[in-house]
Amino acid sequence: MDKQNQSYNNLVRPKKALGQHFLVDLNIARKIVDAMSDDVNVIVEVGAGMGVLTQYLVEENLEKLRVVEIDIESVEYLRNVYPQLGDNLIHGDFLRTDLNGFASEKIGVIGNFPYNISSQIFFQILKYRNEVDEVVGMIQKEVAERIAAGPGSKTYGILSVLLQAWYDIEYLFTVHENVFNPPPKVKSAVVRLRRNAVKRLGCDEKLFVTVVKQAFNQRRKTMRNSLRSLIPQEIIQDEIFNKRPEQLSVSEFVKLTLMLSGQ
Repeated sequence: MDKQNQSYNNLVRPKKALGQHFLVDLNIARKIVDAMSDDVNVIVEVGAGMGVLTQYLVEENLEKLRVVEIDIESVEYLRNVYPQLGDNLIHGDFLRTDLNGFASEKIGVIGNFPYNISSQIFFQILKYRNEVDEVVGMIQKEVAERIAAGPGSKTYGILSVLLQAWYDIEYLFTVHENVFNPPPKVKSAVVRLRRNAVKRLGCDEKLFVTVVKQAFNQRRKTMRNSLRSLIPQEIIQDEIFNKRPEQLSVSEFVKLTLMLSGQ
């Protein structure tokens, strides 16, 4: 692998525009791969970059593995090093990938996620929440803390609520800057999301998303002010509207959505 890394670093330049920071610590790569359970039908690796996770995934899960990489330099390199991937190495944008094309259920998503699209990756996963059972991803530490945060935290926000509505989230470990090429300016962290038992929230799910986004977009305001355009006049004095969004749990946001839809 050391030779592989040397040749790779000569062939593939990390691109700032793609948010690429290539992981070079093999022990951390192994820990990330080991964090994914065996109980998935397909594993989709997002942004394989220099193949540091791919090498272990190929060893253990070749039949299940699908690699989605947007950078043509990386794709060409990976084709040479891992010819056994064949058509399961896909040159494409994960954010535009139809995950139903891989499996109808029990998809695992793994990767050292590009920093500039980590939030968008999670919104893509939410879109396919009925298909994606598990996610193991390395992201910026502050994003990891945000999605794992509970009510009352300053970092609790839109992604926290939306992801926690459908997933159990674990902050696994922190990763320091010096194990990347090039080193990022911030620390990273590895998180694991596992699909919870919720099939339906029991409210209008589109309205739920609207309520969460609108509330947190004006997070310093009370819910009465931030959601005024959505609140029927007859319930506007309810005490729940005295709260700020970071004070509400997922279940309280569900309750609020039901109130706003007249249920």
